[in-house]
Amino acid sequence: MGANMAATILLVEDEPGIQELVKFNLTQAGHSVLCADSAEMATGMVKHSLPDLVLLDWMLPGMSGIDLARKFRADGRMKNVPIIMLTARGEERDKVLGLETGADDYITKPFSPRELSARIKAVLRRRAPQMTEDKVEIRGLSLDPVSHRVTGNGTPVELGPTEFRLLHFLMTHPERVYSRSQLLDQVWGDHVFVEERTVDVHIRRLRLALEPTRHETLIDTVRGAGYRLSAQPA
Repeated sequence: MGANMAATILLVEDEPGIQELVKFNLTQAGHSVLCADSAEMATGMVKHSLPDLVLLDWMLPGMSGIDLARKFRADGRMKNVPIIMLTARGEERDKVLGLETGADDYITKPFSPRELSARIKAVLRRRAPQMTEDKVEIRGLSLDPVSHRVTGNGTPVELGPTEFRLLHFLMTHPERVYSRSQLLDQVWGDHVFVEERTVDVHIRRLRLALEPTRHETLIDTVRGAGYRLSAQPA
């Protein structure tokens, strides 16, 4: 999995044996796992902090996994958190229903730890590329999450940890405008109470660090909307 691929995973599963086994395997792979055995418990847990991914059992007591997936997709904070459905039902019709509800993937029990790991990695790579350890390069600016090194046209760029995370997020989501509050959620973490102006300070520091290699122009200020990393030359 690699150190940078470690994610906080919410596992919603009511069978204690399966919950224990999946938790053990995910912890071995370096993830941090939160467990809930009902939709109600899961709903309460995500109010406190957002997971990076949800593993959701189809058959739950009370509200079903499908209904919980619908509820998460309708929630402004949870709508972009990837969901993988766990189910004993292998029928195509069920699979389609799961994916139509907004699940990102679907895995049929019994599954091997290796298969589950591979599916989690694939979904995170697709939905949260900043969680992966893939190297990113845009217009001569290169960032390596594994070695924590940034270079501009081959010249090392010195960044603090927050600027590094900010740049990594923007480089893995180029050409998209993010508001200050979205950047706070994505880079600082959901439920972190930081002034929105803090984002401006770190953007300024990031631009200063990128000036020597002339990459400061990659970061655009979009008036009234936020910031964007521009992959296309102006």
